Amino acid sequence: MPTVVMDADRIGRTLTRIAHEIVERNKGVDGLALVGIRTRGVHLARRLARSLKDITGDDVPTGALDITLYRDDLMRHAVGPQPLVRSTEIAFSIDSRTILLVDDVLYTGRTTRAALDALIDFGRPLAIQLVVLVDRGHRELPIKADYVGKNLPTSREESVRVCLQETDGRDEVVLQGGAA
Repeated sequence: MPTVVMDADRIGRTLTRIAHEIVERNKGVDGLALVGIRTRGVHLARRLARSLKDITGDDVPTGALDITLYRDDLMRHAVGPQPLVRSTEIAFSIDSRTILLVDDVLYTGRTTRAALDALIDFGRPLAIQLVVLVDRGHRELPIKADYVGKNLPTSREESVRVCLQETDGRDEVVLQGGAA
């Protein structure tokens, strides 16, 4: 039976808290930019940008990153010979900026590794900080998020589904599966 571990209010409060942590750690938003990993990371990045503007009054450039061709499991999981490649939209220079890389769930670390590879193709940032709504553990690579909305210990048999209003018509994080 699926369990809702974060509802819309909790997600909203969590993103506001993360935005405050970002401002505190970086002493403001000067030199920052948000880049969301397609698909849900993009929506989370845009929401964080709005929260950062509410807190500081400053706009933070926001972009979208598609990592499809950077995945190390591309051929294993591709449906057919043509993977679905979506657009990357980064309309600003990442050089000498602190990039806040945003994703919905951190699991093995492979998505983050692919995103780092893709991002570096766009330039040389001053630093990259990782923002995730949920960290479920089970890392296969030495990757750790700088900002975590919720640490959610899981088994490998369980799955975490993030639903966002922009793509799913509702905001919630659901834990599914596992031993009964």
